[in-house]
Amino acid sequence: MRRAHRQPATTMLTHDAPLLSRATLRGIPRGVWVLGFVSLLMDVSSEMIHALLPVYLVTVLGASMLAVGWVEGIAEATANIVKVFSGALADRWGRRKPLAALGYGMAALTKPVFALATTVSWLVAARFIDRVGKGIRGAPRDALVADLAPAHLRGAAFGLRQALDTVGAFVGPLLAMVLMWLTANHFQTVFWFAVLPAALAAALIIFGVREPPRPEGVPPVRAPLSRAQLARLGGDYAWVVVIGAVLTLARFSEAFLILRAQSDGLALMWVPLVLVGMNVVYALAAYPLGALSDRMDRGHLLQWGLLILIAADLVLAWWPGLVGVSIGVLLWGLHMAATQGLLAAMVADTAAPDLRGTAFGLFNLVTGVAMLAASLIAGALWDRAGPSATFLAGALFALLAGFGLTARRVALKGRALKGRA
Repeated sequence: MRRAHRQPATTMLTHDAPLLSRATLRGIPRGVWVLGFVSLLMDVSSEMIHALLPVYLVTVLGASMLAVGWVEGIAEATANIVKVFSGALADRWGRRKPLAALGYGMAALTKPVFALATTVSWLVAARFIDRVGKGIRGAPRDALVADLAPAHLRGAAFGLRQALDTVGAFVGPLLAMVLMWLTANHFQTVFWFAVLPAALAAALIIFGVREPPRPEGVPPVRAPLSRAQLARLGGDYAWVVVIGAVLTLARFSEAFLILRAQSDGLALMWVPLVLVGMNVVYALAAYPLGALSDRMDRGHLLQWGLLILIAADLVLAWWPGLVGVSIGVLLWGLHMAATQGLLAAMVADTAAPDLRGTAFGLFNLVTGVAMLAASLIAGALWDRAGPSATFLAGALFALLAGFGLTARRVALKGRALKGRA
């Protein structure tokens, strides 16, 4: 007998959207909008730093490409490892907002460390502490979005939050570029400016978000990470995690897009344009594609995202010059819009409501480990064989994810046909 809170077994890859009126921005709850603007402000702050950090490490502090891979991989993996514990704790408490607010506040408090750091070790420590804050807030915030959003607008809600987050991701590099020009390439001054939007983000989530009441008859989960509770997540959820992990291996840190542009002669002042261009496309496409996923097969849309990523990797590997870089970066942003919010909606589709924090945390733990591996592989391949090898490896991993997704879809379709016979 199917549980009331679960989607059918084929939901993950054969999402039959009900006949709905067209999803509109007005139908998305106020709390999702506020969380989107919190993400926007924090991303402005983070990306002002992130857009310049790889170049600062290499050109000012003399770090190698492999060291950049270590810094980026460890930073992101740390965030995602912490998410599993914060997500489980949110499920145990039965509340999401306090942990999300703690994570944003912690990130805001650590931003000044970037401006004060004078060695690679200091920057690694600053990035590590900042990402711990990201890890604390990530899974509870995503679970809060899932709690706030109506089921028929789930893809649109995650798409909107991702779109607003990504507006911050291109405004941040743009501000960094302008400030670099105004300050004659003074990195520390730009890092100090990044403190303000982070503080505003922390204040907004504390005073502007109201957590919905917990449904009656659904008590907090006492041991979210116990074997019995994890078994409740089920096979459909496990496949979402596997596909997300392989996709993460294919899309290593965007730091390598920045370095690819610099290697083709992009001037230091214009380097942040790489992230600006990528994130403009990402922001414009995330909400429409999220809303589209509420009305069609999510797995089919995810396959298109993988094909776009393969195209981006091939362009970045084989098309020399800044024209090739520009096209590859724009395709990269489009693939992000077609995959990231969609994967979050698929996690929410396949997880029990009282285990959503744990589900998002585990998903991010696995993809965090994959991000560490991807960044190390990308850095090592770049140092030993050049940028083409790095992007060709990404295309290969994306192809593997596509094969796995197709195999799962065929298996589910065969199972459905056999059940009707």
